[in-house]
Amino acid sequence: MLKLRELEAALQEVEPFAEPRIELEQYPTSAHIAAHMAFTMENAFGDLLGKTVVDLGCGCGMLSIACALQGADHVLAVDIDSAALDIALDNAARLELEDDIDFVLADAPWPLALGPGARQVDTVVMNPPFGTKHNAGLDVLFLRRAIEIADGAVYSLHKTSTRAFLQRKAKELGAEMEVVAELRYELPKTYKFHNKQSVDIEVDFLRFDCSQRHCT
Repeated sequence: MLKLRELEAALQEVEPFAEPRIELEQYPTSAHIAAHMAFTMENAFGDLLGKTVVDLGCGCGMLSIACALQGADHVLAVDIDSAALDIALDNAARLELEDDIDFVLADAPWPLALGPGARQVDTVVMNPPFGTKHNAGLDVLFLRRAIEIADGAVYSLHKTSTRAFLQRKAKELGAEMEVVAELRYELPKTYKFHNKQSVDIEVDFLRFDCSQRHCT
């Protein structure tokens, strides 16, 4: 495992999207946020070291790589975009993590080989679309599938304005939600319709405890 500063420095090597796609709400997860997420996941909750992790909507691999660097035994990184996965593969190779992360091309709701006989998934991590523009409700689809997959915990970023709604949804799905941190997510000017160089969005870093759902 790495110290927080070392982890963030390593993640600076991760290349972002070459041509981000608005219909997929592709925005980069910063090295700063990813480092703090992975560091907290392990140091505060012990949810990475020796664990099997799934990264839903992995994009260019930032969170997958962060989890691998913090001691995850194996990471399965899933995305619908083959171009993003190509960049993610290059990023993993650059950091000599190609043997620790499997990248899978799949669409929601990810009918992956995660059923009977598959490797147990301890932890799910994701930075899903916020469910705006073309993707209304996609944030809930991500969350639902993540809770179904995880035997331990789900970690995710969501707009703070949706906190109460997500807390109710998590309860319906049999998970208990905790606000780990309140963040300012700097959204850089990415698409032509953006008229500012960057916008700060209030975002919650959430942990969903799924362990009780599996105690039946």
